[in-house]
Amino acid sequence: MKTIITGDRPTGKLHLGHYFGSLQNRVKMQYDYDTYILIADVQALTDNFNNPDKVRANVKELAMDYLAAGIDPNHSHIYIQSLIPEIAELTVYFSNLISVARLYRNPTTKHEMNQKKELFGEAGESITYGFLGYPVSQAADITALDGEIVPVGDDQLPHIEQTREVVRKFNNVYGETFKEPEAVLSKTPRIKGLDGNEKMSKSLNNCIYLSDDEETITKKVMSAVTDPNKIKKDDPANPDVCMVYYYHKLIDNNLETICSECKKGERGCVACKKELATALSEYLKTIREKRRYYEEHPEEVEKILNDGTEAARNRAKEVMKRVRKNMKLDYFE
Repeated sequence: MKTIITGDRPTGKLHLGHYFGSLQNRVKMQYDYDTYILIADVQALTDNFNNPDKVRANVKELAMDYLAAGIDPNHSHIYIQSLIPEIAELTVYFSNLISVARLYRNPTTKHEMNQKKELFGEAGESITYGFLGYPVSQAADITALDGEIVPVGDDQLPHIEQTREVVRKFNNVYGETFKEPEAVLSKTPRIKGLDGNEKMSKSLNNCIYLSDDEETITKKVMSAVTDPNKIKKDDPANPDVCMVYYYHKLIDNNLETICSECKKGERGCVACKKELATALSEYLKTIREKRRYYEEHPEEVEKILNDGTEAARNRAKEVMKRVRKNMKLDYFE
């Protein structure tokens, strides 16, 4: 089996963007690959260094979302990044192989830096070493466990490319040590927000969480952006510019009828939103129920995290023996 390495930062609960963007893929692939799913608490601190309680509180929230969405602990190892010191060690070694200029050119890093002006200033003059270098840490996350396949959203592709660059440089300097990982995109690698923004995001407050109840889903859906040219209920509209139809398509709900009625002016936006809210709530029902089980059994979540972290640590130890040997750092091994 090839090895999958993937994961998320514990900065909040998972939403539909995560589910359709990568999580759905992970659930399908876990039975055909040796799967490791990382809760990246160290990386979460790169822009939440002043709020460690938030990061800590979301570790279990993230684990419960994984389990509720279908990640099977009998086939996937869910583990906590900060409890794998080998990742931190490898991050230090990798930091010698990539320039600061290259890190600044990473488009995802630049975009995120612009979004966090309150932390780093208008020109990024207060950007931290940790934030700028987190693609290096991500490269270590993947390679410390010999990751070969990385299911991601398209916004993470620049990070995977940087990982491949670091691997090539390391292998060139120290000898063949790592394989270059490959990114795997889902059919819908980036999910739009309810407001029409190109990305569903916690920070933009435009998302539906996997754990949202029916009332919350309905309230959020009613705020979704529709065709701005449709003024009256019976005006014909263009479903292709409507976020309500966009989400109907995501869950494959009654598309032919909705599209036809929308274009003919036979469907009002309010009724369409109510139908979507009901369909979405039903779509997420199993996930909500499963999550409720784990909320009531926290000891099971802790055991899953302990077992997954132990498995990841054991694998990382073996990888680092090879790394230290190739780097001539195996003094007493």
